[in-house]
Amino acid sequence: MASLALQRYHFDGSMSGLLCCVFRAFQFKQFYVELCHQGLSQSHLFEDFIDVPSDEAKAQRVWDALKQKVSASALRQLYFAYLSESIDAHQHLFHYCIYVFRQQSQVEKDYSHPSVLAIAQWAKKVGREKHRMEAFVRFKKTAEGLFLSLIQPDFNVLPLIQPHFKRRYQDQRWLIYDEKRHYGLYYDLQEIHEVSLCAKEIDAHIAIGSSQHFVVALDAEEMLYDQLWKDYFSSINIQARQNIKLHVQYVPKRYWRYLNEKTI
Repeated sequence: MASLALQRYHFDGSMSGLLCCVFRAFQFKQFYVELCHQGLSQSHLFEDFIDVPSDEAKAQRVWDALKQKVSASALRQLYFAYLSESIDAHQHLFHYCIYVFRQQSQVEKDYSHPSVLAIAQWAKKVGREKHRMEAFVRFKKTAEGLFLSLIQPDFNVLPLIQPHFKRRYQDQRWLIYDEKRHYGLYYDLQEIHEVSLCAKEIDAHIAIGSSQHFVVALDAEEMLYDQLWKDYFSSINIQARQNIKLHVQYVPKRYWRYLNEKTI
């Protein structure tokens, strides 16, 4: 018999850990569960909780079972929602999985269920951020030939934008570094590697500020092209016809740091 008492699960915040929470819920018939993990929720400091360790084998069993119950599109939505890093989204992910496994029919389009609707909404938000990063990320070429870019996306979209930049810049070494999450993607002309830099390394390579400025020496042509683009943008910009409200609607201010024409 399923337990009706509220259980509190604490996990490590990973996708594997979240799936292990689903595994445990069915193992002990505990479906009334509140999730928390360090960094996104502090409720575990004040309430009794069950620590759910991450186990790749258990997580894989849950994921394989999901593949049998929902479409590839629904799985993609689940992953996008997870990358939101929101404890609210993670809670809905848990309830979504429980709902899927406890029903005989497909439920991924049952938007009357709050978690099915929430996952679709979270996935849309993350997908929108993915497309904006693909559109607005700009690189600066260093004297060593490495193309660098700093980003601070609202959600953890680096795993999602990786294929786009690998296809588009196959002949260049580049590094896209997420300042907020302290890791980046480095492409060496062959493979993409996930890299993490300590504070000293970041200070030595990248000046973190309101815009993209790099401590390493920029390539001479990069500085020339940067100035040429600013001059071109200034020359075609008609002050009398500016519509700042419309401009901000299409290019929110938080993305201006990526655009050369918006930096001094």
